[in-house]
Amino acid sequence: MAEQDYFSEGELVSVLTTQPIDRPLDYKACEGGCHLGAFVEVPLGPRKVIGVIWGKGRGGFDLSKARAVTRVLDVAPMRPEMRDFLVKCAAYTLTPLTQMLRLATRAPGLSNPPSMQKILRKGAAEPDRMTDARRRVLAVFEEYGGLSFTPRELAEHAGVTPSVIKGLVKQNVVLEEDTPRDLPFPRLEPDYGRKELTEAQEAAAGQLCDKVKAGAYASTLLWGITGSGKTEVYLEAVAETLRRGRQALVLLPEIALSAEFMRRVEARFGAKAAEWHSGVTMTERRRTWKMVGEGAADLVVGARSALFLPFRDLGLIVVDEEHDTSYKQEDGVLYNARDMSVLRASLCSAQVVLASATPSLESWTNAQSGKYSLVELGSRYGEAVLPELKTIDMRQVKLPSNRWISPELESAVKARVTRGEQSLLFLNRRGYAPVTLCRKCGEQIGCDHCDARMVEHRFQKRLVCHQCGESKPIPEVCPSCGAEDTLAVVGPGVERLAEEAAERFEGARIAVLSSDLFGSARALKAQITSIAEGAADIIIGTQLVAKGHNFPLLTLVGIIDADLSLQGSDMRAAERTFQQMRQVSGRAGRAEKRGVAMLQTYQPDHPVLRAIMSGKERAFWHAEADERRATGMPPFGRLAGVIISAPEPKDAFDLGEHLARNTGPLEAVGAQVFGPAPAPIARVRDRHRVRLLIKAPKDAPLQSAIRQWLKGLKLPNQLRLSIDVDPQNFY
Repeated sequence: MAEQDYFSEGELVSVLTTQPIDRPLDYKACEGGCHLGAFVEVPLGPRKVIGVIWGKGRGGFDLSKARAVTRVLDVAPMRPEMRDFLVKCAAYTLTPLTQMLRLATRAPGLSNPPSMQKILRKGAAEPDRMTDARRRVLAVFEEYGGLSFTPRELAEHAGVTPSVIKGLVKQNVVLEEDTPRDLPFPRLEPDYGRKELTEAQEAAAGQLCDKVKAGAYASTLLWGITGSGKTEVYLEAVAETLRRGRQALVLLPEIALSAEFMRRVEARFGAKAAEWHSGVTMTERRRTWKMVGEGAADLVVGARSALFLPFRDLGLIVVDEEHDTSYKQEDGVLYNARDMSVLRASLCSAQVVLASATPSLESWTNAQSGKYSLVELGSRYGEAVLPELKTIDMRQVKLPSNRWISPELESAVKARVTRGEQSLLFLNRRGYAPVTLCRKCGEQIGCDHCDARMVEHRFQKRLVCHQCGESKPIPEVCPSCGAEDTLAVVGPGVERLAEEAAERFEGARIAVLSSDLFGSARALKAQITSIAEGAADIIIGTQLVAKGHNFPLLTLVGIIDADLSLQGSDMRAAERTFQQMRQVSGRAGRAEKRGVAMLQTYQPDHPVLRAIMSGKERAFWHAEADERRATGMPPFGRLAGVIISAPEPKDAFDLGEHLARNTGPLEAVGAQVFGPAPAPIARVRDRHRVRLLIKAPKDAPLQSAIRQWLKGLKLPNQLRLSIDVDPQNFY
């Protein structure tokens, strides 16, 4: 029987709200009736909350007590495929459906009626006199690339009073305009600025465009070496999607990447695309959310949460750098945007393009098995060639204490500075030093709220916990024994490496790229743009620099500690090291000059480093796959993490042991349960953490077994339990 899609006034409807309630609630349809999928405002206790008409009401109670829907919101209704997506995503991740809806309605002011608003943009005039407050206002316009703001947003971003802004408006330094709150985005022109592609790119683009033309679901792994021009290839698939009147979504792993990418999109299609990430204003977020639902935004470029926007006709999803771990959300709803992109595309007959130079083993295996199509780009675009790779055997190098740059790497950097070329020194450790200890008592200064050592951030003059964000001033005496002048830092972070570089490369311009050194995403983007234009001789960076940046003058990459990510027991350590080293090395020599990548290592014979140096990527993936297959680990088996936390460790362990003793539903599907055991970081934010790990065969109905396992479990208020299906980290 067909699903009812219209409900007359007074008819009982089921409304899914964004509130933490375990089911939809029944209401009476409001005056004028309600359509299935309509966004509505409903009373809940003394409040009014947002919800979606989810179906026919269940009834079974005194209907005279049913309250009515307050009103239907003036936004496009949620489409059937979006409702299916939320239901299936909730089922896969074992997340309450109300929590999924909250993820899909993360835009401010959705319940506001259409109206006019005043917006402010930068004018051409200069102020009659410059003050610090006025300078901050102008800096906001500069930082956000000319975006418009509401008066309140501009005052908050600049940290000034409304009177400062009013004064600038009077002088036409800031222009004030009346405009509808949410305007459509300009249409993108598919044939506006198409670049001439190489023969290999044309062939790859043709394969992607043929799939778009077919109008049916398919997934493709676009595997191209760094610098091969993957972006221009998948932009051709975007163009074909636009020609067919459908919408496209491009996901990026790091919002700092979006500035350069947005410029490329504008040059290719003649107008700006919509953006969705934490770096855009609340006004723009609401506009994007509404226009996407109305079909008035052709292309969205965004972070992982853009996957939950209410597209009217989504025809293409591109997951750029699909291997990147930032696509996995590690708090709240624990989902992997790469995997959920495939799910969403399958429900709306869309294409998925997973693009990477170093694909995840999951995607590589799916391509090998034929589940995904494989499109390859094996050579760099234009005249650029792959960098020369060298290892520096640090066992043969005698460095003074507190020095990390080898003489061979130092000479190579100096040669580049002399020639006006750029060098990158890569170290995947934020801050100045990872450990601060007392030479008298041996105390390592830790976080007061977590079982983690605090990291010194000398530029900020503070110690910072990278688990909970707690910070405190760098102490002058040991907090344990009270001794003076006994605190010493151990090991390097990028700040300490920058200090060494300043001493050893006198006169060179040094820039540090680390996410914690910038107050906003826009400031980070500005720094990246400045470096790309030649404003630095030496770049010192964390993994941030490995994510798709193009520095034309960069011809040397020095990896300070190539062994760092090989440490630990993570099953993905080899895979991630391989990906990171290849990605970082690929930053070198992306223009006409060939680059060099030098890896400092104490393990030059390690299989991962040998695979990197030999360039035998397929051999590496085959070996990794064989090892995982032999042990039944992903992608040839399934894992789910269980994380229990409590103020007292005994309470967490008691619950963990209870669950471990009652594993019948899991054993019935062939699953094993390991633990409970303290989490590697056993205390975070004063809560003690205990983990269990569930391992199951690949075809096991794991989610239904876990639901049965936890059925009837009542958690005391102080305990929390979360399930992480397909965990990426085990901390």
